[in-house]
Amino acid sequence: MILTSIFSISALLILPILSAFATGSGRRSASGVPQDEPIPGNYSGPLRPQIHFSPPIDFMNDPNGCFLDADGTWHLYYQYNPTDLIAGNQHWGHATSKDLYHWENQQIAISPDNNTQQIFTGSAVVDVDNTSGFFPNQDNGVVAIYTVNTATSQTQNIAYSVDGGFTFMKFEGNPVVSLDPPSTQFRDPKVICYDDHWVMTVSYATDFVIGFFTSPDLKSWTHASNFSHHGLLGLQYECPNLVEVPVADSSDSMYLLLISINPGAPQGGSITQYLPGSFNGTHFQTVDDAARLTDFGKDNYAGQFFYGTDPSSAVFIAWASNWQYGQVVPTGPLEGWRSSMSIPRSISIANVTATGWDLLNTPYNISSLFATPLGISSNLGNSNLQVDYSSIQSGAVYFQVNVTNAGSGGMLNFTFLSSITQESVKGGFFFDGDFWLDRGRTNGFDNPFFTDKFSASNPIAASGAFTLEAVIDRTILEVFLDHGRNSATSTFFPTSPLDTLVVSAGGLGDDVVVSVVVWGLRDAWADMADPDGIVRGNASIITT
Repeated sequence: MILTSIFSISALLILPILSAFATGSGRRSASGVPQDEPIPGNYSGPLRPQIHFSPPIDFMNDPNGCFLDADGTWHLYYQYNPTDLIAGNQHWGHATSKDLYHWENQQIAISPDNNTQQIFTGSAVVDVDNTSGFFPNQDNGVVAIYTVNTATSQTQNIAYSVDGGFTFMKFEGNPVVSLDPPSTQFRDPKVICYDDHWVMTVSYATDFVIGFFTSPDLKSWTHASNFSHHGLLGLQYECPNLVEVPVADSSDSMYLLLISINPGAPQGGSITQYLPGSFNGTHFQTVDDAARLTDFGKDNYAGQFFYGTDPSSAVFIAWASNWQYGQVVPTGPLEGWRSSMSIPRSISIANVTATGWDLLNTPYNISSLFATPLGISSNLGNSNLQVDYSSIQSGAVYFQVNVTNAGSGGMLNFTFLSSITQESVKGGFFFDGDFWLDRGRTNGFDNPFFTDKFSASNPIAASGAFTLEAVIDRTILEVFLDHGRNSATSTFFPTSPLDTLVVSAGGLGDDVVVSVVVWGLRDAWADMADPDGIVRGNASIITT
């Protein structure tokens, strides 16, 4: 089988090397995880995305503690099991970046105290004014707020960092928020600053309640209000995010409350919904009762906004997988790692459709990765543009299509395919307003929950204008319709690399113009690798 012939060699080479890394020397946590050096990983496998973040080895899920520091460094923490290819033994992994694409792996940031604990999802803030008292004579102290999970309870705890978020000390007064009687369904604190106080948004998961707590110092918290039974319920609420985002094409802003649900998504498994509204420092009020999803694909969950961005900017990143199959995808046995994050997205909101306020999300500064122009057509007409991108080291490609004067007829299609096996990932748009995506023509993964087809209604504007952007990166495709009014994140697993793009249009009137541009993208992880191909991360931060 082609799967064996292409991938077995990389598996035989990579997995023993990674096993050797896992047995290195140095200070270790209660579960034997290295504490004073990053975990190295091989990022050269054919299934490994090259412009998306993925863990060096083993299993990753939710983004945690995302923030931008005053020096322009983006910090991404994440739910990480560094000892297995499935969830469990949860730590906070850590990586940093100057552009959100080139990542440097750091040592694990927060570990459990013992084998009965797990460090679950949370957030981080920069305590510029030292409200906590942890940071005399500095304005860059970082406080992480996270859930400690045990078999009998979930509580909210904090840890603080005096070195900008690289190493943390746990607060002696933990937990800072707990329930009486204890609950095992109370988790995922997201903290923001509102005027003169801190606000924590936290989930009472199986009660379908989001709680709001306030604090002057990040240590003492007071319950302020609850928000419950809105949008889709699923079987539990998780990973709430309260954030102020810009209103597109204005100087205004609006609050969003994001709530992730798992299981119970319309397509099955996990998904994230958003609720536009207002916030007064203690209470959140929605603009309506509609349920709105962040993504019409199946691989975008538990997303988090970066703390510390400019008020006119909001940046978002999500776990690019689904709990229905995320722990069994083939990257585990073949290459020793599982899951990537989505590409970062710039977020705004606009009242642009009959349904009211819509989330707009587009690739964050993707042009910084443009390396090689692969194809361009100023007017495709009723024909196609074919691009061979087999020479692009990253295997990552961006393309954009702009349509003007579109009427009710006509269609636009794209296909990414393998010239060896003819496996493909396809999508298309009927100009009457329906977009479709098909990942069911790749052969490297078979699972009953790996839904293969997705669609979204996206009516063309009265002006006849329509825009499609897409980013493909070896095993993940992200599409953005009409400047992000609809988006889909979809993983896939071919047995041979996809290396050809075909964009075609048909049924167009004479006045319809379809322009296309295709770019090959730079390989971000290759830039971080040693000559032996291993990404070793930052070894300069040592915990004393």
